[in-house]
Amino acid sequence: MHSKLNQRARLLEFRQLYYCVLFLILGCVCQNLQAQELAFRDLFNGKDLTGWIDVNTSPETWSVKDGLLICTGQPIGVMRTERQYENFIIEVEWRHMEPGGNSGMFLWSDAKPEGNRLPKGMEVQMLELDWVNQHKGRNGTLPPIAYVHGELFGAGGMTAIPDNPRGSRSKSLENRCKGVGQWNRYVFVAVDGMVKLSVNGKFVNGIRDASYKKGYICLESEGKEIHFRKIRIMELPNGLADASNTAPLIKTPPKGVKEPNQ
Repeated sequence: MHSKLNQRARLLEFRQLYYCVLFLILGCVCQNLQAQELAFRDLFNGKDLTGWIDVNTSPETWSVKDGLLICTGQPIGVMRTERQYENFIIEVEWRHMEPGGNSGMFLWSDAKPEGNRLPKGMEVQMLELDWVNQHKGRNGTLPPIAYVHGELFGAGGMTAIPDNPRGSRSKSLENRCKGVGQWNRYVFVAVDGMVKLSVNGKFVNGIRDASYKKGYICLESEGKEIHFRKIRIMELPNGLADASNTAPLIKTPPKGVKEPNQ
């Protein structure tokens, strides 16, 4: 009898100690999260290209006018952030200025263009609605309209698992993009290789298990004029990124010097 009472007493003591330690750990975690202020900051300041580095386009490709970031679409290539990012929320507004325009953003990218002049990374598709009409197949069939409404896919060799499969790509469940000359608003949450995309006020797409979980953010030039505004980021606490799933660091060239083509 005494033995059972002693066992119960020790068990109760252990449980009390366990919960004390648990509360201490939770308290430390909460303090760390509070110490890391969560707030949006601009990736584009509305005045110039501070914070961005041309990878393989031209001095005429990107410019700023009246608070807008203007991309001519020529030549095909990307501009990248100065540093890498892991977990974050990005808000961006964009509009195509020509029917059938093509562009996008790359997340967790290595910013090293390959044969098609675009890098490895998670592409967030930004196509103008008429793109499908301008790219009919040889038999006259049209590409699926879902292709233009914020598809997510691993480009340049990045692997990922689509939430809404169209082959290896993830298509939006609802068509919410606006046409030429109209502003679209994307919000995407990127955490530990998973991306959730909101198009004009509603989450409609997702993809997960990206092979890179940390890297550069790139803006894409791909054929026709596109405008960007209100590009801002909220960095979130670090997660699962390590040396095995982080894009290689690029040594930043001196200011005004273009990065060599890869």
